[in-house]
Amino acid sequence: MSQEIEEKTERLVRLCSREGLGGVLISSQPNFAWLTAGGRNGVDSSRENGVATLFVRRDGKRFVLANKIEMARIITEELDGQNYEPVDFGWEEEKANPALIRELARSVMNEKMLLGCDLPLGDARVIEGIIARTRYQLTAPEIDRFKTFGKQAGLAIGDLAGSLAPGLTEHEVARRAKNALAAIGAEAVVTLVAADERLQRFRHPLPKDVQWEKVLMIVVCARRHGLIASLTRIVCAGPVPEELRRRTHATAHVNAALFLATRPGVKGRELYDVAASSYRAEGFPGEEKLHHQGGAAGYRTRDWVAHPECADEVHDNQAFAWNPSITGTKIEETIIAFEDRIEVITTTPGWPSIPVEVEGHAYVFPDVLSL
Repeated sequence: MSQEIEEKTERLVRLCSREGLGGVLISSQPNFAWLTAGGRNGVDSSRENGVATLFVRRDGKRFVLANKIEMARIITEELDGQNYEPVDFGWEEEKANPALIRELARSVMNEKMLLGCDLPLGDARVIEGIIARTRYQLTAPEIDRFKTFGKQAGLAIGDLAGSLAPGLTEHEVARRAKNALAAIGAEAVVTLVAADERLQRFRHPLPKDVQWEKVLMIVVCARRHGLIASLTRIVCAGPVPEELRRRTHATAHVNAALFLATRPGVKGRELYDVAASSYRAEGFPGEEKLHHQGGAAGYRTRDWVAHPECADEVHDNQAFAWNPSITGTKIEETIIAFEDRIEVITTTPGWPSIPVEVEGHAYVFPDVLSL
């Protein structure tokens, strides 16, 4: 882990040099998890910021700023062995002085320079977009953690989906999905469930007190150690209707086109065009306008989403979660894009599959499971 922490620190040091900054303040929960290899500064999940702020000075020295309520736990449980120098303060001081964090960071700087930050902090420069690009390329240990987590998430949700029976409410299915993820040490940051008619109507179906009878979709974005794996599974009570099967297979072909196109240097707008062209080729023109197609992933559900003006580029060793959908169905997996290939990390062994070959590349996607 120490090598991973040092590599990420060095990325921020180079950022400071490029941007003319005296250091970078990291307060958001996703960025804290990234920089600490899975540590948590969150107590209140309704907030973007956590209860501790990391400060990486331009020379690479690391500090953690937290009030006396939080410091002992943060140092002991979240930053153990990572060589952060603690800078603590009274919680009353923090409440009385909104500029306290910024002032404390400046007090440990060697020279007077502009500060960078990921969340607004007075006159510090907000550079969240630049920090995000710094974390896109996963380190080798992150890739290993993500693969292990993705595999476990695919198994957990697959087992859960295969155990369901008609008559359950969407709320109950969502509860079981969250419990399945909790059993592998993960939490659901997004949980969507759609039964029957709601699957036909809504792209983001928050669970309701509605019983499912024939078709059910389960969508989760699961987080563990900061990394987020997204996947969708659809089940059907009895034989799968032919129209649902046709639409799901067409969606798989759209996803295959996106997989093939997800290569380092390709821009988000080019990937959007690939999806749009694929929908047309499959006989469903315009479906890309009814829901976004997904995009870069990692420490957020999506770091960026492909759209007609998107200039963000694919990097090697970067995670993606594409989620093409045709009204009434959807396919979603999390992948890692390498220099010469992609690897799906959220597969569900034993789940019915849709094989698709594009330009000599073979991919396999989850079909609808008949219960």
